[in-house]
Amino acid sequence: MIITKLKDIKDILGYLEKSDSVFIVGCNSCAAQCQTGGEEDVERMSNLLKDSGKKVSGTVIPDETCHIPLVKKCLKDNDSDIQKADALLVMACGAGTQAVSTIVNKKTFPACDTLFLGDVQRIGNFTEYCSMCGECILGETGGICPVTRCPKGIMNGPCGGMHKGKCEESDEKDCVWVKIWERLQDLGCEEMMSKIRSPKDYSKKKKPGNLRLNRR
Repeated sequence: MIITKLKDIKDILGYLEKSDSVFIVGCNSCAAQCQTGGEEDVERMSNLLKDSGKKVSGTVIPDETCHIPLVKKCLKDNDSDIQKADALLVMACGAGTQAVSTIVNKKTFPACDTLFLGDVQRIGNFTEYCSMCGECILGETGGICPVTRCPKGIMNGPCGGMHKGKCEESDEKDCVWVKIWERLQDLGCEEMMSKIRSPKDYSKKKKPGNLRLNRR
């Protein structure tokens, strides 16, 4: 899940300073789970903008705002309200904001900051477990990612800062390499710890403008 947080309303109003009328686009997927783009969130933002003297010409909440064909249809269905707006405010991740900006030829502003790819611990509580590095080594580390969960991102640990199983960053934080070792022991795969891993090859984190997956 892409984790987002709402920008300060002062920053949002700064974007919209020269826009009298605004159309709001939410997201019923990740942003809704983060409480930054769901139905209640969009309604709350709409009221904040109105209280600040802005007109809200309309709102729409696509199921996935990063899904361009889906968003294109949603925006087309709301075209008359969009044409009344000076700008669009997107309550979604950066990918969602860019999806909207590629479809509508109007000023498009983000209402959210995109933080990380995370796992849901419980409603409103998320943990960063994946850095989308393009070279997954979870098969070697018991399903625990040291690239993301170690502050140093070291590939062979623990480091010299570990003390009594805790990370040098905080006495309340478990050393991820100790957790990896314990996990590999539980799985009967201790031999994986003896492997010396090469430094991370970040060139494998390819960033194609357009990725087409091969399908059988």
